[in-house]
Amino acid sequence: MKVVLFDLDDTLFAHRESVVSGITQYRRSLGGAIAAADARAAAHRWRELEEVHYHRYLSGELTFAQQRRERARLFAEEYGVLLEDHEADAWFDSYFQEYMRAWTLHDDTIACLDAIAPLRIGIITNGDLAFQLAKIERIGLAPRIENVIASGQLGYAKPDARIFEHACRVFGVPPSEAAYVGDRLQTDAIGAASAGLLGVWLDRSRAASPDELASAAASGVPVIHGLGELPAVLGLR
Repeated sequence: MKVVLFDLDDTLFAHRESVVSGITQYRRSLGGAIAAADARAAAHRWRELEEVHYHRYLSGELTFAQQRRERARLFAEEYGVLLEDHEADAWFDSYFQEYMRAWTLHDDTIACLDAIAPLRIGIITNGDLAFQLAKIERIGLAPRIENVIASGQLGYAKPDARIFEHACRVFGVPPSEAAYVGDRLQTDAIGAASAGLLGVWLDRSRAASPDELASAAASGVPVIHGLGELPAVLGLR
């Protein structure tokens, strides 16, 4: 193994935690029904809207800006607040400031990258390249990452084999000499394995179902529960 590629959000970067913190802090600043809403239910709804509309962006149905606008509009609407397009854009921008303030790495990220440092390191992410690069820079990962491959730059997204193959070409290695680590079984780990890489599934919550574990095993995908387990999978310990 010569190259280790990572997913970014919820693998190296604590995206879910940052989203929950950001929407919680922003809601409190708004007052009214939105501020008074149950915190757990509101955070769940915001995450649900992100999941739906971000994938609409990845499929090409919405632009990056449009998926943000839809998330803001539909979230506010549930609390009786109707937003015009420009208001939804401003609403999301204000939320986004709180989200950025909460940006952080997972606790095991740096130790893992140090432990695998003899190997070349890159990122494959489903998202807008400029945004993801800005995030990587802000959270201090940039000096450790050789290349960042983003779906927004290429026009196709994980689990499409082409994005994994493209990353291997960028690094100048065959897929058999690269590993890919991500928190989504199908999108990340099995997608990578189908393209000929070693796909590794990061199941931090230990929530894998028997069917998921069977799918991982059938695809030759190791399952880890933290990045501290990765060096052993790669034969570095």
